[in-house]
Amino acid sequence: MQRLHGEKLRWTSIEGTTSHRNSLARIDAGVLGFSRDKHHSYLLNDSTMKGYFLHGRDECVGYAYVSASGHIGPLAVAQRDAMDAAFATALTLAAGSGVSRVSAFLPGANEIALSLAARHGMRITVPMVLVSTRDFGDWTRYLPRNPGFM
Repeated sequence: MQRLHGEKLRWTSIEGTTSHRNSLARIDAGVLGFSRDKHHSYLLNDSTMKGYFLHGRDECVGYAYVSASGHIGPLAVAQRDAMDAAFATALTLAAGSGVSRVSAFLPGANEIALSLAARHGMRITVPMVLVSTRDFGDWTRYLPRNPGFM
């Protein structure tokens, strides 16, 4: 917690309302190119997960989920320049829950998140490669929950 300084975003809890689901769908469509409504339904009904909208000034700039075990993800931001503050906010939420370790799956293309993780003492423990037969997603604006959940 002592290392977590810098810009943070304001956060509010994600609810299962139509308005919140529409906001999640809009962010996902911009970042990944498709809606993840079923995944959000699953996460919102999982008692070990908490979902947060992340706000910069007066607008929602993204969302993050944090598990009771301290794992961050999925996390998505509408604009690439919000990733630093969004990931820092998610780290603060995860670390503030009292867990002994915080984790996240960080795409190699997301230099902002990788750099922030390294500055805060996180280490690569499980390297993976995600392979797709087509282009999808902007990995500079998205951190998955886990590769199998995509």
